[in-house]
Amino acid sequence: MRDRTPSSAPSLWSFRPRPHAEACPPMPNGGTVTTRRKAVRSPDNSMPDLLPMPAALSEPPDGLPFPPHAVVPIVTRDGYRLRAAVFRPAGDGMGKGTVLLLQGRAEFMEKYREVFGELLERGFTVVSFDWRGQGGSERLLRRGLAGHVEDFDDYQLDLEAVIGEMRARGLPEPWSMLAHSTGGCIGLHHIARGASPFRRAVLTAPLIGIAGPGGGLAGQLLSRVCSALGFATRRIPFGTDMPRTQGPFEDNPFTRDRARYATMRGWLERHPHLGIGDPTIGWVAAAFHALDRFEADDFGQRARTPVLMLLAGADMVVKTAMAERLALRFRGATALVLPGARHEILMETDETRALFWAAFDAFVPGEEIRSDREETVEGA
Repeated sequence: MRDRTPSSAPSLWSFRPRPHAEACPPMPNGGTVTTRRKAVRSPDNSMPDLLPMPAALSEPPDGLPFPPHAVVPIVTRDGYRLRAAVFRPAGDGMGKGTVLLLQGRAEFMEKYREVFGELLERGFTVVSFDWRGQGGSERLLRRGLAGHVEDFDDYQLDLEAVIGEMRARGLPEPWSMLAHSTGGCIGLHHIARGASPFRRAVLTAPLIGIAGPGGGLAGQLLSRVCSALGFATRRIPFGTDMPRTQGPFEDNPFTRDRARYATMRGWLERHPHLGIGDPTIGWVAAAFHALDRFEADDFGQRARTPVLMLLAGADMVVKTAMAERLALRFRGATALVLPGARHEILMETDETRALFWAAFDAFVPGEEIRSDREETVEGA
């Protein structure tokens, strides 16, 4: 990876746009990939503000501040611009700490406005951002709406940049992570390294294995071979530019809650620039490479952050059983299955969400994992 680290970390308030990257020759199926570690941004070269809560869902509770300047740009070490946001609870105190919300693939911050409000009500400062290539962050393909990334380790650079900004702002401790799906996969890889600033991590339906026929050995081999042959930026076979949440409610694998599904659809109907379609072959190959690491016997043995995995009992997007098995050998991890829940636990019915919040409130905040040696010395 070619390091494009600036001479000093970019200030949040001194961001200057960089020019468009040079593009490679057009690729089949409507995609044009930019040169490695470069991206292009939306046609108007602007970073969208956080959009207002749609009428399809109840407004945030009175008194919860959503400042007009909450959304700010952050630049990663390899030069990508991310759209991030910081929300603070009412009052002047430090509150209960800070929660960083890591979204899933093809998502955007607006989708979590209800969750932001619920965290603020609990007294947490809330931080979130859009991953590179989706939402209001810089895109990796010049044309088309396919979701693409070259390597899941690139997402670690996004997370690193946001953590750096959280430190620079001195956001209140303890810090906790709330991560969904692909965000859970990325978060677990971060926590598995050992040193992490997060006291607790709650993962909803983390991507540990891909459900459906494309998640088997054939899909893994096909994506890797096609990527090696130069087709990494093509959409997956039979893929489209239409976001998956734009289909009819009756066919959706995400939630049983009709109102919240309508809200998800409404965001993209009003603001289609936030959406992306199916992933590229390269994204799928990169995902399989990241998932392979979970199979190592020692994966997660260096973790110092307790992890609570809340899994969907009727998940058709990721493999719940694989997450349960990983939790058994990941240091400090616990898994709970929410019966009947579909993949989008935070967008599910009130009954399922009540179970989620009960588990979250009992788990966050808390203490980090201490080594056996530390416990022995303290008890001596």
